[in-house]
Amino acid sequence: MTINAATADATSRPAPYLSINNVEVIYDHVILVLKGVSLEVPQGSIVALLGANGAGKSTTLKSISNLLRAERGDVTKGSIEFKGARVDQMTPNELVKRGVIQVMEGRHCFGHLTIEENLLTGAYTRSISRAELKDNLEKVYHYFPRLKTRRTSQAGYTSGGEQQMCAIGRALMAKPEMILLDEPSMGLAPQIVEEIFEIVKDLNSKERVSFLLAEQNTMVALRYADFGYIMENGRIVMEGAAKDLATNEDVKEFYLGLSGEGRKSFREVKHYRRRKRWLS
Repeated sequence: MTINAATADATSRPAPYLSINNVEVIYDHVILVLKGVSLEVPQGSIVALLGANGAGKSTTLKSISNLLRAERGDVTKGSIEFKGARVDQMTPNELVKRGVIQVMEGRHCFGHLTIEENLLTGAYTRSISRAELKDNLEKVYHYFPRLKTRRTSQAGYTSGGEQQMCAIGRALMAKPEMILLDEPSMGLAPQIVEEIFEIVKDLNSKERVSFLLAEQNTMVALRYADFGYIMENGRIVMEGAAKDLATNEDVKEFYLGLSGEGRKSFREVKHYRRRKRWLS
C-alpha cells in the first residue's frame, strides 16, 4: 500500500542518489532475510526506514555498506547503485572513499581511546593536511559541542548519548556524501534523541549530507525525515512522504496502538497485525 499523495507523480521527485533495486539477502546460504527490497534516497534528503525489531532494517543498511559478508550474508539478487554506479560488489573501504559510510547500531566506539582519538580515526581513508584535519575536527565540534567538552575523556566512560554523537562525528570526519544511520535513538533518553535528530537535520541542511536512517521510533523519525519506508518481515509494505505517513491511521494504529478512537489494547493490536489490513 502506497500513500497516493506522495507517489502520484514520480517525475516530480528528485532523481535517486542511492537506489536499491529488488534486493534479496540470504544468510548462511539458507536464511532468506530480505525479499525484493527496493527503495530510493534522493540527494540531500533524509529518508527513514521504519519497522519493528527484526524487520530487516539493519540488514538493508549492511547490504548497502557491504558489511554483510562479515556476518555470512550475501546479496543474491538485485542491485545497489550510488550516483548511477553499481556499488554492491565494492569493499566497505572502497564505498567509504566513494562517500557512503554506515554508523552502526549500538554506538560502536573504541572505548580505550579518547573522544578526539576516535574522531581522528574517521579520517584514515583521506590524505589531508594537518590544517585540514584540524578544520574538520573543529567542524565536528561545532555540531557536537558536547564532544569538545569531553574530547580528552575515554569514549568508554562517556554517556550513551555522547558515544552516539562520537560515532556520527567519526563518520563526518570521512567527509561523507551519505550516512547510513542505524537505530540512532536506541537506549537513549528522549531529550538526547531529540538533540541527535536536530543535529542530523542540521547536517542535512547545512552540509548537504544525505541520510538513510533505520529507526524503530517511528514518530520521531518521521518528524525529521522527508520520506519514509516501512518494513515488515524483510519486505517494504508501505512508503510515502513523511508527513503523510505520520498522519496515516494505519501507521498510528499498527506502531503506536493509537487510532482515531483512542488507544487500542495489546490484544486488539495483535489481532490487527494478524489481519494485515494495510497489505491489502
